[in-house]
Amino acid sequence: MAESVLTALHERFGDAILETGTYVGDEIAVVARERLVDVLTFLRDDPDMAFAMLTDLTVVDYLHQVPRFEVVYQLYSLTKKHRVRLKVHVDEAPEQCWVPTATGLWHAANWAEREAWDLYGVRFEGHPDMRRILMYDEFVGHPLRKDYPQNARQPLLRRPDAPTTDDQTTRLLEDSHDRRTSG
Repeated sequence: MAESVLTALHERFGDAILETGTYVGDEIAVVARERLVDVLTFLRDDPDMAFAMLTDLTVVDYLHQVPRFEVVYQLYSLTKKHRVRLKVHVDEAPEQCWVPTATGLWHAANWAEREAWDLYGVRFEGHPDMRRILMYDEFVGHPLRKDYPQNARQPLLRRPDAPTTDDQTTRLLEDSHDRRTSG
């Protein structure tokens, strides 16, 4: 079972494994940011671990807690049929709001890290293409942060290739499937 994964992590990385536990059948390890890539490489490359698949990478925002963010990695072993969840604590201070990239280990990390940066503002140092993936370049802030203003106004930009609009594009047609009332 995946409990042997937590034991192996403690034996191999010692103090870099800050905390371990199980919740609803999922094994969880909190890893020191400085050793994250070493731990991920071990889990991927060691034949007893064989975590060939990064199934998810996301960020959790714990507003008003220190550290504020957790970067969460969900790994799955196709051959061993077990999974493990790794977490890294990240401070909200701009110079501390980063983790090293996992793109060198799993191609799936590429877009997931870009999405996490775009929506939460956690940087992935060493990422080959750290730019917005969902929001447009001129968007200010990171919209999934819990302190992002609900009624924030953003610059309204037109795509250069968009056709010009006229009065017809803003009215509902009588036979439209859209049942909102116009007028």
